[in-house]
Amino acid sequence: MKLRIHSVAGRMPSWVDEGVAEYGRRLPRELQPDWVNLPLGKRTRNVKPIAVKAEESDRLLQSVRDRDFMVLLDLSGKAWTTEQLARELREWQLEGRDVSLVIGGPDGVDDRVRQRADRRWSLSALTLPHPLVRIVLAEQLYRAWTVNQGHPYHK
Repeated sequence: MKLRIHSVAGRMPSWVDEGVAEYGRRLPRELQPDWVNLPLGKRTRNVKPIAVKAEESDRLLQSVRDRDFMVLLDLSGKAWTTEQLARELREWQLEGRDVSLVIGGPDGVDDRVRQRADRRWSLSALTLPHPLVRIVLAEQLYRAWTVNQGHPYHK
């Protein structure tokens, strides 16, 4: 199993890169995610937001391989507890299928991305800034792994 996180965003502050790297280092090599960073669409007065969202969605769909199990982080997705995420992670590992977690841009994703998704996961009912989503996602993946290992990190 290979884990990839596809993200539409601009350059992240160093504290985000450091936090994501720290949680990545704590995971075993086979679970360390590859971050696929995709550029934001150009937002100008002359370009409609729906066109930018479509462009970013195109990039996301092109970056996810056809055979990957795709999980879209989406406000309208299902909320998972840490234990549910741990079960999902364990299932992904047992199946051996590559998994792509997808984070859309500031305007979200269009329906084509939602239709392609095998699962839709709501990280929070709150709207979170992109840098924070990366940190929370990295930490939750680490936490889920510790649950599966019986590690005391998650109490």
